[in-house]
Amino acid sequence: MKILYDDQIFQLLQYGGISRYFTELAKNLQTGNSIKLPLLYSQNEYIREFKLPTIENLIPTFNSLRFRGKRRIVGNLKKLNRFIICKTLTNGNFDLFHPTYYDPYFLDHIGNRPFILTIYDMIHESFPNYFKSNDETSQWKRILASKASKIIAISENTKRDILRYYHVSDDKVVVTYLGNSLTLGNPSVEPVQLPRRYILFIGDRHIYKNFPLFMKATAPILKGDSELSIVCIGGWKFNQQEISLFRELDVEARIYQYSVSDKLLPLFYKNACCFVFPSLYEGFGIPILEAFQCGCPVIASNTSSLPEVGGDAVLYFDPYSEVELREAILKLLYNDSMKDVLIKNGYNQLNNFSWQKTAIETEKIYQSI
Repeated sequence: MKILYDDQIFQLLQYGGISRYFTELAKNLQTGNSIKLPLLYSQNEYIREFKLPTIENLIPTFNSLRFRGKRRIVGNLKKLNRFIICKTLTNGNFDLFHPTYYDPYFLDHIGNRPFILTIYDMIHESFPNYFKSNDETSQWKRILASKASKIIAISENTKRDILRYYHVSDDKVVVTYLGNSLTLGNPSVEPVQLPRRYILFIGDRHIYKNFPLFMKATAPILKGDSELSIVCIGGWKFNQQEISLFRELDVEARIYQYSVSDKLLPLFYKNACCFVFPSLYEGFGIPILEAFQCGCPVIASNTSSLPEVGGDAVLYFDPYSEVELREAILKLLYNDSMKDVLIKNGYNQLNNFSWQKTAIETEKIYQSI
């Protein structure tokens, strides 16, 4: 079977769960399937799995170019990527198309060939006020959901939300869980001087990620424990609004932010007192599986898909309650026996998720079309 992926998510993300999802599918699908991803260029870190040319191969002096020169070249290469994808779609030398995101550009080129749509979450529909009025994501998803041969949802919660917001039949939406790509390396040299004891926060800090409530809940704990800090991984450097919040809470000197590669990420999980995932909504929640693999106890919201992923290996709380989150952190922070139970349950919970399982279930969906 010839399966075609497109450029969308590999143009948008350098790292990130969705690009990792398609990379892992390509690696784990059974032999006999041919994955096509006709790109000329991408800055995505996982794209090397497809053995595509890098910008340095195409333009050896790329890194020495001035910023404006780079930007112009990258813009032209992205346009060329899209041209190549559209030409491949029009030529039709594939059996099934699986777009990597929601732009419906391909409807003008695909003809009558089938496509499968993966919906990762329904955040735009559940929290429309968090997004700009000109954001077309919801409209695009609705169009593609109505035309797709099948829809893949990455959790039962996401499926329920799809059925709630869209007029599609139950049997059109199939759930396939995600896996975890983190490998437990042991870097010979630590890249940073980690705080002695810290609570870990992973990922972006967009509004629905609930970072301000997390900070307000943990600030009194930091003041009561002079050795404790907060470490934030990923996202962006703290903005002025966040720094003002730290100052208002009088904890500015105890908050750290690092941008690290996947290779070094286990170091932060393994050395954390706990990982807190306070998000109001997640389509799946891969960081929970990463924490399990590293033996890091997890505290997470009791909403959306997170209880599905965490099972009995997570201490849950109401993400709208600052008091509940603070009580959960205090309950776990100084209770070694509870930590041990959660870590043990986390290792067991990992058995329910793998990219091999994801690929097997996805291949069944491909074959059904």
